[in-house]
Amino acid sequence: MDVPARLRYSRNHEWIDDTTEPAAVGITAFAAAALGDVIYAELPEPGTHLSAGEVCGEVESTKSVAELYLPVSGEIVATNEAVVANPDLIGTDPYGAGWLVRVRLTDAPALMTADEYRAYLADADAAAADPTAHP
Repeated sequence: MDVPARLRYSRNHEWIDDTTEPAAVGITAFAAAALGDVIYAELPEPGTHLSAGEVCGEVESTKSVAELYLPVSGEIVATNEAVVANPDLIGTDPYGAGWLVRVRLTDAPALMTADEYRAYLADADAAAADPTAHP
């Protein structure tokens, strides 16, 4: 599974590239694969101020509808109109053309590194495979 080292990751499977200003945010390849074919994306309006963990949109796939959570606090300064027009970009290029929003950070909680996110995914797979595991 592709997990770029330059990004930080949330437990809700969002990523942030805070090496740029404004920071780019999207969903991980893991989340995109779980969703399947994305057919609709709703993103927040630029100028919207959100806190870390707040819902900032939703994506609909042929399998389900999923809410998007902003992994940081800040102001949405841009949305990816290419994703709104072609939601399939989320699945085909989640870390590139499939970014969702750009945010001017006001607060960034501790997020996982690529290695920590890989371990998180491995732990989740192990727990899902073990019916005696407890959350």
